[in-house]
Amino acid sequence: MFRVTIRGTFGELNDADVLTGGDAFAAAFTEAGTFTGDRGLSAFTFRCQVPAGPEDGETEATERAVAALDAYGYPYRILRVAVTDMRDIKIRRKGRRRYEERDEA
Repeated sequence: MFRVTIRGTFGELNDADVLTGGDAFAAAFTEAGTFTGDRGLSAFTFRCQVPAGPEDGETEATERAVAALDAYGYPYRILRVAVTDMRDIKIRRKGRRRYEERDEA
């Protein structure tokens, strides 16, 4: 699984574009992607979660995220793309032992 963040600017938006945001304007990583932006809706951050195959890399993840962004039909210009390969993320869980040891003492 990849998490892709695309920062960009919107092109010329018409009134219909601004009103069709709906759930797309909630901050979360989803396969369809979501937007956050400034009040004037000129700049945006697009968050997209992309499934990863065993041979997929950042290039494929970026292409799929841009395709998800294109599906919304908004005019845009990409400023920066950041890709995180969630397969490389290691979650450290705080040891339960510490808490169990405290309870026994």
